[in-house]
Amino acid sequence: MSNLERSILMAEDELTQYSTDARKIEKLRRKIALSVPVAEQRQIKEVLIAEMPAGGFGKLVAEQRQAVALPFWGIAGLGLLTGISFMQPLDFLATLGGGAAAIALQRWGWKLQAKRLLLQTLEELEESMRNPNGRS
Repeated sequence: MSNLERSILMAEDELTQYSTDARKIEKLRRKIALSVPVAEQRQIKEVLIAEMPAGGFGKLVAEQRQAVALPFWGIAGLGLLTGISFMQPLDFLATLGGGAAAIALQRWGWKLQAKRLLLQTLEELEESMRNPNGRS
């Protein structure tokens, strides 16, 4: 497993913790500073900047993944409701399609959110290396 993949997994692990972004970044800083060499930190940062969506739908999913997936959860629920109440087997396809779309969007948003947290952490690490005496 490469350092990039391992760092993203560490960021995803921090996302599961209920705390502020500053606390998540602080905990992630320690882990990355100990496990990833400085040269590779720069490479990882460059790769993450290239992978992050600059605008449009990708940026919206990265920032508001649950709000974007919510209509698809609604479609899945409505398909289930109409499939059961009207005994229409074809309505269950809406349940499957909406549920699959919602899960895929949530998963993609989770990955993007972890990458954004990792990118913020790497930027903060880089800033602390440039200015070791004062913290920003």
